[in-house]
Amino acid sequence: MSDTIEKVKCLIIGSGPAGYTAAIYAARANMAPVLYQGTQPGGQLTTTNEVENFPGYPDGITGPEMMIELQKQAERFDTDVRNGWITKVDFSGDVHKVWVNDEKEIHCETVIISTGASAKYLGLESEQKYLKLGGGVSACAVCDGFFYRNQEVVIVGAGDSACEEAHYLSKLCKKVTMLVRRDEFRASKIMAARVKNTENISILFNTETDEVLGDEQVVTGVRVFNNKTNVKHDIPATGFFVAIGHKPNTDIFKDYLKLDETGYIINVPGTSKTNVDGVFVSGDAADHVYRQAVTAAGTGCMAALDAERYLAAKEH
Repeated sequence: MSDTIEKVKCLIIGSGPAGYTAAIYAARANMAPVLYQGTQPGGQLTTTNEVENFPGYPDGITGPEMMIELQKQAERFDTDVRNGWITKVDFSGDVHKVWVNDEKEIHCETVIISTGASAKYLGLESEQKYLKLGGGVSACAVCDGFFYRNQEVVIVGAGDSACEEAHYLSKLCKKVTMLVRRDEFRASKIMAARVKNTENISILFNTETDEVLGDEQVVTGVRVFNNKTNVKHDIPATGFFVAIGHKPNTDIFKDYLKLDETGYIINVPGTSKTNVDGVFVSGDAADHVYRQAVTAAGTGCMAALDAERYLAAKEH
């Protein structure tokens, strides 16, 4: 075995609420965790301006600040937090092998996967601009809808999640305009009926986004076009919600772990265990239902406890 191979008792891949919570628990259990932050240190919450629904922050906190605090808490118990990302794994043998940045090889007794899922966006330059500014573009109605109370918003999407988020927004916002690219919903009939029967939801079929409009700081409207007639018009709005799905960041694990049809890691119900002994999953890499910081943190705790019990059973 090469001298350059590092041996680690507990490797955590990813640095959102799930990864950092797993690190806190693993470190306190003397598992000497090593955490690689990945391509987006702090995870999706670093793109969120205000977090008001995480327990313990009565005045709210910004996503980046919250991730810095979680990192400090993990480091306080001697978690080894590192830059870099895992580019390859081999879970075929008794030793779990991972490679960092295609170079460094690490052999792990346990691995906790907290790589999350990335929201899909339309990719428009104006959309990305206001997303980065934190000025009115969001991919999570439950996270951010509260900030648009009594305002008018636009949501893009046609599936069950889009209908659910539109209905959620309708209880907070004065008006919700829903943009559906085709002439019908992809959602189930019951979910489609729910939005159709909600008075303050306006549905525009065969309609796509041309540009997100703003004043260089916040969103002020959305320019849309009918894909049958190419006619454009502007919709006044202070919020632009994208609900066209998420992509779990799990591609490097597909040869070894069981994934569902959309790429989420399948865990043993009620646990963080995967189909490979000693490999555990937490957060949005497995959760396509709740996708909240607090639920991710909870599963991070579960993963660390499951990993600790796995190591204890091996030792005895």
